[in-house]
This record gives sequence, C-alpha cells and structure tokens, in this order.
Amino acid sequence: MSSAAESMSLRELAASIRRRDISAREALESHLTRIEEINPVVNAVVTLDAETAEQRALAADEYSVSGAALPSLHGVPMTHKDNHLTAGMRTTFGSPVMADNVPTEDSGIIARLKRAGVNSTGKSNVPEFAAGSHTFNPLFGTTTNPYDPTRSAGGSSGGAAAAIAAGVQPAGDGSDMGGSLRTPGSFCNLVGYRPSLGRVPLTPARNPWAWIARQGVLAHDVEDVRFLMRAIAGPDASSPHSLPIDDAYASAEPGTLRGLRVAWTTDFGLGVPVEREVVEVLSRQLHVFEDLGAVVEVGCPDLSDADEVFQTTRAFDFATNYGHLLAEHRHRMKDAVQWNVDKGMALTTRDMISANAARSRLGVAVRRFFSTYDVLIAPAVQVLPFPADEEYPTEIDGTPMGNYLDWMRAACLISATGLPSLSVPGGFSSSGLPVGLQMVTADGADRLLLRAAHAFEASTGFHRRKPELAVTSAAGPAAALP
Repeated sequence: MSSAAESMSLRELAASIRRRDISAREALESHLTRIEEINPVVNAVVTLDAETAEQRALAADEYSVSGAALPSLHGVPMTHKDNHLTAGMRTTFGSPVMADNVPTEDSGIIARLKRAGVNSTGKSNVPEFAAGSHTFNPLFGTTTNPYDPTRSAGGSSGGAAAAIAAGVQPAGDGSDMGGSLRTPGSFCNLVGYRPSLGRVPLTPARNPWAWIARQGVLAHDVEDVRFLMRAIAGPDASSPHSLPIDDAYASAEPGTLRGLRVAWTTDFGLGVPVEREVVEVLSRQLHVFEDLGAVVEVGCPDLSDADEVFQTTRAFDFATNYGHLLAEHRHRMKDAVQWNVDKGMALTTRDMISANAARSRLGVAVRRFFSTYDVLIAPAVQVLPFPADEEYPTEIDGTPMGNYLDWMRAACLISATGLPSLSVPGGFSSSGLPVGLQMVTADGADRLLLRAAHAFEASTGFHRRKPELAVTSAAGPAAALP
C-alpha cells in the first residue's frame, strides 16, 4: 500500500481517499514511512507531529463514512513550508531566533488547505528567514537533492521540493520572492508555480500592500498545480490585492499552442551569465513549441530597471518583516539576513522615488512586450544544482557573483516584473541533474501560463522521471513537536 500511495498524483490520492479505496490512516502511514526512509538522506522534514496527525486521520475516516460531502483534499497528509504559520505547530523560519515559536494562528494558505481537508503533519526545511535559494540553516542543517544528495535542492522552498520529489507527498505549499518556488522546482524536476498577485492573498501580513512575494505551489505536474490552486486561490477581505475566483485553474487536457507567439531568451537582454549545459539542455526543447504550433523567436522585454526594482523592494520588505528582530537578535541571524535588513533600513526617500519610477518604466516595458508576445521562456536557474556544502555559486562560467542574489537573477528579474511565472521540467544534464524551463505570461494570464506549461509537459514527459534515491529506515532529523 505504501508504494502505491507514493506513486499517486495529488488528485489520484485525494480521489482514492474520498472513494474510500484507501483510508486517511493508510495514506498517513505511507507518508510517515516515507519520511522515515528518506529524511536521513535529504533532510526535508524538520518538524513532525505524527500523534496529532494520526488523531486527525482517524477523525477523517470517521467523517468519510458519515455520508457528509467531503472536501477536495479530505484526509490528504501534507507537510508545510516552515515560514508558513501553523497554529499549534512549531514554525521556526529556520532561525535560532524563532526556534521555539508556536503560532496561535495559521497563515491564510494553511487555513485554506486545512479547510480543504489536508491533514497537516509537519514542516519542511527553509533557509533562515527564507533568505536565499539554497536550503540550509543552523537549526536543522542542509536539505539535499533527491536526484543527487550531494547537491542542493534549491530554496527557499527546498524542503518542500525535496519531500515532493522523494515521494513523501505529491504536492505542497511554498512561497517565492526571488525564485523560491521556481529554483527548487528546477533543481528537483517539479513544477514550481508563482501566481499573479492576489491569486493567493498573503495573510496575515505586516504590510498588506507588499507585492513582490507570492505564495504558490510545487507539484509533479501541471494538473496537480491546478488541483491544489483550486483549494487555496480566491479573495480575502483583509488583503487589498486579492482577486475574485475565476477559471484560471479549471482542469483541462493538454492541447496545441497553435497561434501563440513565444519569445526565448538565455541572458534576459542583460548579459546574465548562464551555465553552458543549462542553455544546451533547454535549447534542445525549442522545437517542442514549434511542433505544438507556436512561433518561437529570440526576444525579451527591456529588463534594465528590474535589478533596481527587485533589490530595493526586497530590502524594504526584509526591513518591514524582520527589522524588529534584528534590533535585538543581530548576533543570532545570518549575514545575508542582516545585509538585507540593513539595506532596507538605510533606504532614503530618494531611493524609494527612484525605485517607484523604475517600476513604472518596467511595467510599460513588459506590457509593450506582451502586446506582441504571449509567452516568454528562459532558464529558470542559471546553474545546475550545485554542491550542497557550498553557500551559493560564487561564479558562473567565469563571471564572479557579487553577492548571494546574483546567481538567482534569472528568477529575480522576473519577480521584479510582478508577472506570473513557473518552472517546468525541461530536461536533464549529462550527469542526470534536472533543468527547469521558466515560463512567463502577462499579468493575470495564469490560465495561459498553465496551458502552455501543460502542453510542453505532455509533449516531453520529463516530469515522469523520478529520482533513484537510496533510502534508510533509520530515524531522520525530523523532531516531534515540543
């Protein structure tokens, strides 16, 4: 039973539990067994509350036989990203400062997953305060890649991506400011989807008007992305950006892309360095779009203002969210977090005026671009998964990286546009490491984005290649709720 549950998609698992082909308790047993097997290898799950999850699974099974209508994710076990608040369950943000933090409320995305029937079992690893696209922290150590456990799983949703790729669960929640869904999606051969602003309202929020960070999902395939998004998308009165429910996530069969105009870039028009093998792997897939009926041309919007927009907005958001902690706990927070917060605290009125003007110019540029093209495709990440014992790549094809954000520019530049984007499995390196293809569409065009990704996915089948992960039955570093 365990192996059968591991091989199911999210929609198959949820349907099986609703039909009572398997029980919520059996699904949970499979989930917990897989954590025990893989966690010593990849260190994906960092907090586990099996006892409470077992009680909820029993309650779910009792409800299943009651004759009541069952929610879409009834009894589905799932760990959550450790910077998403989970009421009554430790949420550490990967930081010693928050090591004993047990929230009294859920983040909006978690509340919606629970209302949809999810059985919350634990938390997945993150970089400290989700700063960076490699998942390591002083509390729990490093999360590694199921396709090669000597390599990074990406971040900041790296724990979630490793858990999904390794068969702990078929899909899960994540978040993305500078690639935190797209990078681990690329590194772990998953779809990492960053939606349009307002699809998933960020609540609670210290600044409800923040716009660059998004909550989204990771899954093996596009149809599971749609399925999970139907559970978490929709308006929230406390969020000024929230969007009404529409048909963006309606289930659909993959089709052709006839008539679409697709632009392809490797350097984002700015000379962004990308590893040669990443470009080679993705370039071999351009014919797929043409075979599906699209016109493919080299092109990119003018992103010359994107670096300023991203760096200033990120700094402001870090100062807003963590400035109060840095004042008291500087010596306990990693250098990258200190740098981001200090940069935000040092922003001047002139800096904010300049960044707002740059954002306006960038908005004009991307709207002009998407009046001609339908989809932009590009590398999701500039490098292959790198050694897990490195903090970040310090050079790419001979170009030195000035700081820990420079190697993430393929994602950060797109974040600055505010547009919906995703990473979809795009092939494998000669050594068997996953390579993700980034797709971007106009603001609000999430349905088109997922349609294009679904067609590409169905034509290539890269998402079906699973890691050959050697496992152990030894107890892993996941800890019970204190």
